[in-house]
Amino acid sequence: MSTELGMPGGLSLVPGADAQHAAGDYASDQEVRWCPGCGDYVVLAAVRRFLPTLGIKRENTVFVSGIGCSSRFPYYLNTYGMHSIHGRAPAIATGLATSREDLSVWVVTGDGDALSIGGNHLIHALRRNVNMTILLFNNRIYGLTKGQYSPTSEIGKVTKSTPMGSLDHPFNPVSLALGAEATFVGRALDSDRTSLTEVLGAAVDHRGSALVEIFQDCPIFNDGSFDPLRNPETKEQRLIPIRDGEPVVFGPDGDRKAVVQDGFTLKVVPAEGATPVVHDVTNHELAFALSRLSDQELDHTVMGIFRNVSRTTYDDAARAQVRHEKGGRAGPVDLQALLDGRDTWIVT
Repeated sequence: MSTELGMPGGLSLVPGADAQHAAGDYASDQEVRWCPGCGDYVVLAAVRRFLPTLGIKRENTVFVSGIGCSSRFPYYLNTYGMHSIHGRAPAIATGLATSREDLSVWVVTGDGDALSIGGNHLIHALRRNVNMTILLFNNRIYGLTKGQYSPTSEIGKVTKSTPMGSLDHPFNPVSLALGAEATFVGRALDSDRTSLTEVLGAAVDHRGSALVEIFQDCPIFNDGSFDPLRNPETKEQRLIPIRDGEPVVFGPDGDRKAVVQDGFTLKVVPAEGATPVVHDVTNHELAFALSRLSDQELDHTVMGIFRNVSRTTYDDAARAQVRHEKGGRAGPVDLQALLDGRDTWIVT
């Protein structure tokens, strides 16, 4: 884009502030080059559709990516963007969010990029509660490098790098994010357009670190990895939608299931005669217990918003400290006094 970045002063979040733009205005002049059938296409279309509804100017929107198929995302959006280095997108996005209050900062990453070489950057961005929206595309495989197993691949997964089957126990990205104290954690399926848009919209509205895990298919190297969640004959028995303030029940009308408390954990039982738990996005312990219902076989897979709470963001606190506001330093730092402090020695 040729438009220059706006001056600091806060994001314009007034509904309709960017009403002059439509979804097509967010499409760049770059040819979208993912494999046919890739779930990335669906996510890109969803993001393009709702970006104009946010009331945030295109020149105040920045997408930062790492390395992987998902990391081509910035090329295909008519916003500012940066294709950074492997696993380091959260670190670069932290600098942007801290130095530029007027920017809407997004991170687009994959299960390999975020959870392997980028693991430390991800958990510390979440712990610090940096004001950014992180889209973690999970296809359970390294797609760009042609089919090696990833940190979310199932035990026993046969790939080019694990010809006898993977021995690693996979990460659960939602559990990991909740353990890192992320203030917003959600999960969606690429083919469920309605739920995906709902979760993404809530993530963008959240002030702080928001992580959304998106299950998406790699048709070349891990085709059908989430088919049990898409198959009309099985998905209603496996997908557990959660909404704040509503009982956690699922399944077809004739055979509904409920999630109930079982000591410190949750379990699935027939709905008849059961008292299901009521979802509360402010209950950290409940969110974590719900995340543990999902396993690598996808028997019971929870979808929706797990956690959504408010906490001071790192970037707000850093700016306040620089301005010497409440909670910051009392005044300018005397550099010479710091250098001459009691933790220095003269060696003779």
